[in-house]
Amino acid sequence: MLRIRALQPHISCWSLVLKRVHQLASVKHACLLSERRRQGLLYPFSGLEEHLDPQVDQAEFKIFHPSLDDLHQAETLFTPSHRNHIDFFSSAVRMDHVPVLKQPEVCFIGRSNVGKSSLIRALFSLAPEVDVRISKTPAFTLVDMPGYGHRAPQDFVEMVEPYLQERQNLVRTFLLVDSGVGLQRADLVAVEMLEEFSLPYVLVVTKIDRTRRGALLALMVQLRDFIKNQTSTCFPQPFLVSSIQFSGMYLLRCFIAHVTGNLQLTPKRT
Repeated sequence: MLRIRALQPHISCWSLVLKRVHQLASVKHACLLSERRRQGLLYPFSGLEEHLDPQVDQAEFKIFHPSLDDLHQAETLFTPSHRNHIDFFSSAVRMDHVPVLKQPEVCFIGRSNVGKSSLIRALFSLAPEVDVRISKTPAFTLVDMPGYGHRAPQDFVEMVEPYLQERQNLVRTFLLVDSGVGLQRADLVAVEMLEEFSLPYVLVVTKIDRTRRGALLALMVQLRDFIKNQTSTCFPQPFLVSSIQFSGMYLLRCFIAHVTGNLQLTPKRT
């Protein structure tokens, strides 16, 4: 079972009710498209490769590059069935309100308006309605943190820092970056906090459908250099996603399934 839990400034402020399934929500739907478009959806960086400087190693942007079978397998974790229930579990204002859970946990954090809610909805778009049921053997928990920046709640630090410091089952933090503006000062503060706590995290570049290829490629190279030179606990590969076009959603699902221990990747052929 998959539990969805939102850590928000106010109780029940995010209902997590998904009313319709995206037409490209499933890998099988993406596989019906032309080769070029399919590759762009499954592996978004493939659409930028031809514009990359020959001196830049493409492998640095394909460190996590699962097979098509892996993407299919990961999708089952995000698909409701009689064996797999997807739940909204609870909201919490302070750390002492957060339920004690043992399963692997991931959290999503980013500036206000970075597209976090849309991204989470897209990840679970195969669940048109979220059942509120409890299982004794959940696969993992996803936590939606309150947005930071000019619209952050006044007690943002008091809510977030204790969670990040004390949550023993937190296996990965996903820090969202708007592709249109890149890393902002508030994002750098979040990076500094994650680095200070020695927490493993990954950068997720959102709204890539709104950004020109040249600007997107420049941002990816910039983020690669930033991660390499200024971080120690960040996963070296940024992820590209679009909640509108569904680009990169399959890859992000697969990464989540993998880091939570729910998917062992198929060995690469040599």
